[in-house]
Amino acid sequence: MTVKHIFLMVLMTVSIFSCNSTKTVVTEIPKQSISNFDKLSSIPQVISVEKLMPSSHFDHYYELQFNQPVDHDDLSKGSFNQRVLLGLEDISLPVIVELKGYGIGSRAAGELSKHYNTNELVIEHRYFNRSRPNTIDWNTLTIENAAKDQTIIINAIRNALFPEAKFITTGISKGCQTTMAHRRFFPKDVDASVCYVGPLNYQREDPRVYSHLKTVATKAERDAVKDFQNLCFEHKTALLQKFKDAANSKNMTWEIGAEKALEYTILEYSFVFWQYGSSVASIPEKDASVTQIYAHLIDVVGYGFFEEQSVNNLQPYFWAALTQQGIYGYETAPFKSYLNTEEIYKFDWAFPEGVTKDYDLKPMQEIKQFLDTKAENMIFIYGEYDAWSATAVELNDTSQEREVYKFVQPKGDHSTRIRSFSKTTQAKIYSIIDSWIEN
Repeated sequence: MTVKHIFLMVLMTVSIFSCNSTKTVVTEIPKQSISNFDKLSSIPQVISVEKLMPSSHFDHYYELQFNQPVDHDDLSKGSFNQRVLLGLEDISLPVIVELKGYGIGSRAAGELSKHYNTNELVIEHRYFNRSRPNTIDWNTLTIENAAKDQTIIINAIRNALFPEAKFITTGISKGCQTTMAHRRFFPKDVDASVCYVGPLNYQREDPRVYSHLKTVATKAERDAVKDFQNLCFEHKTALLQKFKDAANSKNMTWEIGAEKALEYTILEYSFVFWQYGSSVASIPEKDASVTQIYAHLIDVVGYGFFEEQSVNNLQPYFWAALTQQGIYGYETAPFKSYLNTEEIYKFDWAFPEGVTKDYDLKPMQEIKQFLDTKAENMIFIYGEYDAWSATAVELNDTSQEREVYKFVQPKGDHSTRIRSFSKTTQAKIYSIIDSWIEN
């Protein structure tokens, strides 16, 4: 390069600088992008965020504590902390929101987030596990307060990380009830819902359960179940001793007493047998030993539904069931010769100590009205034999035009999921969900 060329280049540079000398040019240094952790931490209701080891397909995993009002209509009653998990794969992907009806028991991805390899938000239900205040005002445990918990969390997470993403709620059993209730109060919070094996009871002790147990499966199979219950009552004295021995060795107690608890356990057998798909072939013969009879009874029913400490842990379930969401009772007429009564055995004893409340029919009727007239983009999954299918959601003639669907797996039980169906039906279900995610 000649000296002339160098001179001309310098002159041009000076000229350019001179032409812009009256205008300040500022080149911004790119700001460091705000981390997802910081975005979550900045949510006003969030009091803590902990980054956990990733699980399933998620790249990042967080545990959050949301501070929530005990009563959303009366903030003077204080607050409690609600546990939330967030599995983060990609903020451009949809978010599957699993609404728990109980506490969070696992960090494993649910069926939908696993299928789509997408993000997952899991919300523990108020007053269960680590979302339980030291003292509970039971009258604040309502489906409306729970739905308001969920709308706060969903919208806060959406605004912080996923402003453009599709949101789909899902729930299993009582989580399905929770999902229905959330949609009834906040129908536009999410784009769609997939509900698994959840009852919609119309009475506290919904009699449709009794009808289901009298018609489920084949007569021979139903007879085998009832014959076993009769066998248990015939050996009640010996079984009661084993019950008491188990109580001593396992440090168990029953508020209703061991004898009454055993009666409840025998009556519960038919419900839980069909609920969880036990095999008729596993039922002991009539000449079985007391040890074999007892082992099978406890293997099917367990101790956890009536034992005092277990009932205390499940008290939020019993409260909700006995005041708004419904449950069932046990018909005793078929066993009158053993029990000397035909009265329905109920769960009144499961109320918290010193607290009772009348059952309110209105909340479930309002959910039914919502499903019958306004609900959109919902799928309900059931197993045919499941005892809770006795009170399954019923669709009407307008459901399909609102894209509300129901799929029932033949002979399925309470563990029925989309993967339980034939490949053809699975494809049909996922094609519906695909359309909700893609639109």
